[in-house]
Amino acid sequence: MSTLDDPASEDPMFQRDSGQGPATEGGPAEPAAELSPAEKAATRQEHVRLAEGALVRADDLVAGYVPGVDILRGCDFYLQDGELVGIIGPNGAGKSTLLKALFGLIPVRSGAVTLRGEDITSAPAHRLVSLGVGYVPQNNNVFPSLTIEENMQMGVYLRPKTFKERFDYVIDLFPLLGERRKGKAGSLSGGERQMVAMGRALMMEPSVLLLDEPSAGLSPAYQDEVFIRCRRINATGVSIIMVEQNARRCLQICDRGYVLDQGRNAYTDTGRSLMNDPKVIELYLGTLAKAQ
Repeated sequence: MSTLDDPASEDPMFQRDSGQGPATEGGPAEPAAELSPAEKAATRQEHVRLAEGALVRADDLVAGYVPGVDILRGCDFYLQDGELVGIIGPNGAGKSTLLKALFGLIPVRSGAVTLRGEDITSAPAHRLVSLGVGYVPQNNNVFPSLTIEENMQMGVYLRPKTFKERFDYVIDLFPLLGERRKGKAGSLSGGERQMVAMGRALMMEPSVLLLDEPSAGLSPAYQDEVFIRCRRINATGVSIIMVEQNARRCLQICDRGYVLDQGRNAYTDTGRSLMNDPKVIELYLGTLAKAQ
């Protein structure tokens, strides 16, 4: 459990703001354990400071799938223009829930989501797509009975006249989609379907792309291909928010990373710094990462 989730952290005896621990009988208070840079950056106070002017910003989100059960419990997040930000954490931490809350797919009970300063909390999907937000779900993310080309046409249904221009852009990123444009999406492998899903989301020329577990269920070779393509998409000017189960690989390619724990921010820092943070390694990356 992270320090932010520890009920004792709210106890005035701990006096974290003053840097003093609880007083001992007959003696001065002992110094409280200092927050690491990644823990400090995940605090509410630092989020407010660092998120100023962000492209996408979420403040103090409380959200869940069923009434009375909150998965996100005061979660903060921000994405600056041009960034690739990864979200990692243990199972049940709220990673995919955060992504769905940003895209308006689950009820947000309190808190706010903004895009370029405009409130988009719980906005419908068609409005978000028109504002430049693309979303690639983990499962059921292609139309299997349609061809690759028809899947791409579905991606640009709001702007059909731009199909050729956008399809040329997509097949430059994913040449296989151009080579097999007349083939049914249902005949593709898992990695190839992921390319179709990402390509379709890019057809509307989004400025922000939300990716939910893009490497899930793929072979190691296709996982590497997905991460390489994500960096290439980001290099074209698309800002990316990626929820990812392959924590080490995600941190290797992202500009910044968030570690969620029990629906709250536990750590945030550059991907490289999180990979080398002893607490993150011990709690979330495991012995394999430590060996690296």
